[in-house]
Amino acid sequence: MPQPEAGSRMCKGLATQVIAVSGGKGGVGKTTLAVNLGAALARSGKQVLLLDGDLGLANIDVQLGLTPRYTLEHVLNGERTLAEILQPAGERLHVVPAASGAARMARLSSAEHAAIVRAFATLPQAFDTLLVDTAAGLGEQVLRLASAAAHVLIVLCDEPASLTDAYGLIKVLSRECGVRNFQVLANRVPQGDSGEPLFRRLQKVTDRYLDVHLSFAGEVPDDPLLLKAVRAQRAVVNAYPGSPAARALQRLAGRIGDWATSDGGGGRIEFFFERLHAQRGPRLQVVK
Repeated sequence: MPQPEAGSRMCKGLATQVIAVSGGKGGVGKTTLAVNLGAALARSGKQVLLLDGDLGLANIDVQLGLTPRYTLEHVLNGERTLAEILQPAGERLHVVPAASGAARMARLSSAEHAAIVRAFATLPQAFDTLLVDTAAGLGEQVLRLASAAAHVLIVLCDEPASLTDAYGLIKVLSRECGVRNFQVLANRVPQGDSGEPLFRRLQKVTDRYLDVHLSFAGEVPDDPLLLKAVRAQRAVVNAYPGSPAARALQRLAGRIGDWATSDGGGGRIEFFFERLHAQRGPRLQVVK
């Protein structure tokens, strides 16, 4: 897509699709999925910004073989601009390195909030998609990031704990944060199988107990070439573009533009951060 002139506002009249990638349970392949989906979207011609939302244990840079010298912490301290800390991770894909302290980012002061909004509003490059890789669990930061996004993509695998934790995350996001629509991706599905039966198991429970709408986003197969790409610190769509996992991710990237939301599915990136700051902390409850 055409690039705006340097120094122009990145989102002047442009809509950015904001997707939070979450899953509740750790170990479901959420970060690997976020990284590879970002790379797949970039290969399809989208300008993609990948935000590491696990601000205490950031690892997106590790998966892509990046060694960032500066992070969001330096932006908040006024030591660097956001444009200066962005890490290119291939053509059309950039990473925002996470800060080192989750507590500070979860409780931004008004001045820090204003600095973040200004930073994202004045980037000299326009982005089609912002992917937010959230941390595992049901922490306040996870809930805030997910509920501020236009889309929540739940990563699910065929394990009892994954189903239970995905249900718990959906329950809290719906009842405490007002999120009603969720995309669900079945991950590590045996090659040749469909992930839809796993999706239906989760949907059966949410239909019975929750007022939410789940959509099946598709599946990513259990592919040894994906693991090989992770070990090589590369995206599988770039390292092994013909592999089953890469083809599945490209299909997912092609469908994302059709996702519908009540707010139209996009907006200025700084609007995402405005919503994030405006949220009151959710009243966390024990999920039964």
